[in-house]
Amino acid sequence: MEKKERGDDKAHCLVLPYPSQGHINPMLQFSKVLQHKGLKITLVTTHRFHSTMHRSPFTSIAFETISDSYDEGGFLQAETAEAYLDSFQKVGTNTLIELLEKLSCSGNPVDCIVYDAFMPWPLDVAKKYGIVGAVFLTQSCAVDNIYYHVQQGLLKLHLPPDCEILLPGLPPLQPSDMPSFIHAFGSYPAFFKMVVDDQFSNVDKADWILCNTFYELEEEVVDWMAKFWPLRTIRPTIPSKYLDNRREDDTEYGFSLFNPNTDACMNYLCVSFGSLAELGAEQMEELSWGLKSSKSYFLWVVREKEAAKLPKGFVEETSEKGFVVSWCPQLEVLAHEAVGCFLGVPMVAVPQWTNQSTNARFIMDVWKMGLTASADESGIVRQEEIARCVREILEGDRGTEIRMNALKWKTLATTAVDEGGSSDKNIDEFIAKLVYN
Repeated sequence: MEKKERGDDKAHCLVLPYPSQGHINPMLQFSKVLQHKGLKITLVTTHRFHSTMHRSPFTSIAFETISDSYDEGGFLQAETAEAYLDSFQKVGTNTLIELLEKLSCSGNPVDCIVYDAFMPWPLDVAKKYGIVGAVFLTQSCAVDNIYYHVQQGLLKLHLPPDCEILLPGLPPLQPSDMPSFIHAFGSYPAFFKMVVDDQFSNVDKADWILCNTFYELEEEVVDWMAKFWPLRTIRPTIPSKYLDNRREDDTEYGFSLFNPNTDACMNYLCVSFGSLAELGAEQMEELSWGLKSSKSYFLWVVREKEAAKLPKGFVEETSEKGFVVSWCPQLEVLAHEAVGCFLGVPMVAVPQWTNQSTNARFIMDVWKMGLTASADESGIVRQEEIARCVREILEGDRGTEIRMNALKWKTLATTAVDEGGSSDKNIDEFIAKLVYN
């Protein structure tokens, strides 16, 4: 094979995440790896997202923007989620084409578009221009496998509550283990369309399918999916600081839509539900008093618009052991995609929506590095259950076993991303195909 002839001898990747924090940061981490290995990277966000994110001066990755037609208010400006997604596809496609032409005219033609699976339309643009198209799956292979079976009509909706679900590469599952868009079908129709119908609408045409996991964590389902897709596991996409330390300057996770309180991120019991999940007032109260009853030092991320749900006097009553912050980027790492497996962190899962219920099942019963707190008949996890789970992990024989399993997965994750590991070799293969053709 001969090396691609270019002015700077670097293949150029355009990386296009879905404009939300839990999607842009994993793809940013992947971008940093690709840049470290010699590719030219341009990360593309919407005008609105780029103008509001709190950017740390740790990356030299180039940035460009496209439009979703809601440049002033972004997603919140749209009348409905459906309206936003439809507009993003139409306007995003046109402005992405304009960006490709601009970069080509400036001497920086694009060789590959790595795009978020939640928005399949960049692949159509890539194919139109003869560019390599690589879809990036931000969720686990297990979750993607479930969504794919629904999209293909191989997994029916409206499942009876006591049935056993058998899917290739996965352990037997119950309906309650399904993502909420399936288990509570009809609850979020726009998101169901995005993660089921849209995500897999043209995936068979992608040149690469990249998944944010590592092979050893999901061997059986990866092997099954790789039989019919060009699937490669390519990390976990978290900073090198937390795993292999191969890049000394790679210490921060990414960008935040909120003002981060980084100094407050200490070695406490860390509580976070990510950037979108919202707890009801009753669940927030039960969680609050459960944390207090656990008698553990805790750090809890409560977004500003959620703070009013905290019980009156809670912050003051727990001030000696509890610390409530509005956002913390390190905890955003933990809240996303069961990534505690990658960091060796035992977890108590209190699933709320989307894929959290599936992740919770794997955390407790497959990876055995945490517990899932049980909800009562009204769907609320009570304070006594929360306190029990925390104490069980921190004390006693079962807690010791959970902590040992968590460290085992961290060791395997470190090996996967280290030189010659499964993820490292997959990334090198991806790069080689771009640089040589």
